[in-house]
Amino acid sequence: MSHYHAVVWLDHSEAHVFHFTPEDVQKLTAQSTELRPHQHHKRGSSGSGNAKEDHAYFEHIAGLLKGAQEILVVGPAKAKLDLIKHIHKHHQDMVPKIAGVETLDHPTDGQLVAYARKYFVAKDRMIQS
Repeated sequence: MSHYHAVVWLDHSEAHVFHFTPEDVQKLTAQSTELRPHQHHKRGSSGSGNAKEDHAYFEHIAGLLKGAQEILVVGPAKAKLDLIKHIHKHHQDMVPKIAGVETLDHPTDGQLVAYARKYFVAKDRMIQS
């Protein structure tokens, strides 16, 4: 079955991708290839505390998003923006398919899909107005 919409929730260690229609949901997951324990730095120590881009992880996520015509990217922190930068740099054909980028903490799978469905209904209503 072909799914028009997709939502991806991600942080720097895992991603949950859902392709969906009003009646159907397909879940895919990706794990970072790098272990990323919470980083704590003492004041004055070297290093910014920012995780470097995990190219293989973002490539895997981009591959899981293939086929979707509209994509919503959500997550609690900076990883969602790193994915967007990666897509702009390596998958320019996907850029017009990014419908939005939203901050969303740690929803359950059901909450995430419900949020995405509501998001796309509202987006479609705005376009029709």
